[in-house]
Amino acid sequence: MDWSHYRFHTRWGLPVSPATVYDVLEQAEDYPRWWPQVRAVERLDDTTGVITIRATLPYDLVFTAREVRRDRASGVLEIAMTGDLEGWARWTISADGTGTLAVYDQVVDVNKPLLRRLAVPGRPVFRANHRLMMRAGRRGLAAYLEAV
Repeated sequence: MDWSHYRFHTRWGLPVSPATVYDVLEQAEDYPRWWPQVRAVERLDDTTGVITIRATLPYDLVFTAREVRRDRASGVLEIAMTGDLEGWARWTISADGTGTLAVYDQVVDVNKPLLRRLAVPGRPVFRANHRLMMRAGRRGLAAYLEAV
């Protein structure tokens, strides 16, 4: 098993329309406005940017995100990631009753040297760190959607 390989799956229920959620999630440069752990998004061109994240643990992850798929009809937003994280991440947005289900899937290998050295003993902590980041992201998005 490669201890630096991670697969994440998160589901967010939100009380607004799928179109509204899609509109916010496709604007990655605005993520720092509502997601505290997304520290910076520097757009390089129309489909690529450098993203810096930092959750609870005291380290930044910096990666280049390149748009792979933007499909409003299917509710899919997908990126390829290179840098401290190598892999892909995808939002899939769909109707759920009167609201929206936003599903986040991510498959990555961690390249940051310190995290690779701590891969075995740190794995449960790194996974918990990710869960906390995703929980904060859902709260931040819900508050942001309520305000707009």
